[in-house]
Amino acid sequence: MSYYPSHLTRFHDLPVHVFADDDAEQGAGPSLPAPASVAWRLTAEWDEREVPFEERWNRFLDRVRTDEVVALVIGAWWQEWDEDGIGPVLDLLTAEAHRFPGLRAVFLADVESEETEISWIKQGDVSRVLRAWPGLCELGLRGSEDLVIEPLRHAALRRLRVESGGLAPEPVRALAACELPALHHLELWLGTSWYGGDCTAADVRALLTGLSRSPGLRHLGLCNSDIQDEIAAAVAAAPVVAGLDSLDLSMGTLGDEGATALLSGQPLTHLRALDLGHHFMSDEMAHRVREAMAPHVPDLGLTPARRNQYSPENRYVAVGE
Repeated sequence: MSYYPSHLTRFHDLPVHVFADDDAEQGAGPSLPAPASVAWRLTAEWDEREVPFEERWNRFLDRVRTDEVVALVIGAWWQEWDEDGIGPVLDLLTAEAHRFPGLRAVFLADVESEETEISWIKQGDVSRVLRAWPGLCELGLRGSEDLVIEPLRHAALRRLRVESGGLAPEPVRALAACELPALHHLELWLGTSWYGGDCTAADVRALLTGLSRSPGLRHLGLCNSDIQDEIAAAVAAAPVVAGLDSLDLSMGTLGDEGATALLSGQPLTHLRALDLGHHFMSDEMAHRVREAMAPHVPDLGLTPARRNQYSPENRYVAVGE
């Protein structure tokens, strides 16, 4: 199983449509989908066409009825390399927020490793997007270098997804202080300290406490961490888990210690889905988890990580660099 990020094909329950030169040249003719029927993906081009992101963005504003657009997906904004991060793109987006009154979903940095590694993606202050669109329901982003999330209240946000090879403590602490009363789905890839993922168990416990202000939370993913055992222990004692339908602790370094905490903690048999994939449990412990959970949890993920035959004791996260 591959966990590595790839270009989105669907976002916000809509197919992703790449706004390309043909769209820009033909205008709002038969080749263009209805504005609300797709998630529009905008990206710079660095092949022979060399279309800068700002030029592509301006063509999009000219050719598409932006007042009907529901979802935006931002791809690569650089042509050779990224010096400034996503800040200039956020400037473009937020300056035109009044032209997107129906926007409900944004994904930032939909890029693959051929374009840049996830640990090299430079984000920015994504709180600007939430402030610009108080009606935004979904925010996703990839990469976390220079990522800023300020403590705020946002009444509409239902889904938040951060894909990272190493998420710094500051955004996690800010999320713990946010008020997101509509939040239904939260997924964080915490990553490894090798790439800046320096969150501690205390940071995770504070986040779990803060999520009590999101009574509608039904999915929680705390994934891809090299402290996955400690996260499992925190989750096993967190009251917020009792209200979940699904829990994702996959992609990290979960071993017997974390699995024991889950089995000895609060009941998890109410879950419809529990993903512990890419784990480092012993065969005996994986069998214990399966016996305890499989009769109750319809969707149970227990795919083990691939072990290094020369160093089978070594653990690693699924997505780092």
